Amino acid sequence: MRRSLVTAGLLLLAGCNWWYDKVPSPDQIWYGIPWFDHMIGSRAVFPYQMAGIPRRTPEGVVPITGAEAEWGAEFKRGVFTTANSLRNPTSPEETLARGDTLYHFFCAVCHGGTGTGNGPVGMRMGAPSLVTDRARAFSDGYLYSYIRNGGQTIMPRYGDKIYSPADRWAVVNYLRRLQGVPPQ
Repeated sequence: MRRSLVTAGLLLLAGCNWWYDKVPSPDQIWYGIPWFDHMIGSRAVFPYQMAGIPRRTPEGVVPITGAEAEWGAEFKRGVFTTANSLRNPTSPEETLARGDTLYHFFCAVCHGGTGTGNGPVGMRMGAPSLVTDRARAFSDGYLYSYIRNGGQTIMPRYGDKIYSPADRWAVVNYLRRLQGVPPQ
């Protein structure tokens, strides 16, 4: 009796190895599904076919898709001619809610909820206040370019995160509301 129990136990243990080595994992089933219905709406499906996302394009190229021109290198060099020539095409009152949402999602962590630079990360990194006289004097196009291309120092580019030009203008409009200055 004891010998048959030991033999049965050994056979069971040998069967475990077969189960783990030969039977496919349920996780492998996912690799057999080529597509999910919701993936077609994902921004990641064709990331380079979206014209509003800024890229590092060679200087002097002409966009054929109607996308924004690339002025990031000029802006990073401290030449603000293109930035200052941009005009805000959006209505501030219609975009404030969207700008509020985007500002608090992307900007408030550094610049704080009121734009004073007291966000949890901003206090450690030295984020500047956005409600100073100096910041109020910047043109809307300059602020838009700063969001799109990043700053000359610590601020990274957010044009690849806030990828819609209308959304970037909404953030500018909301920032102007925080500053108490009408959009320029």
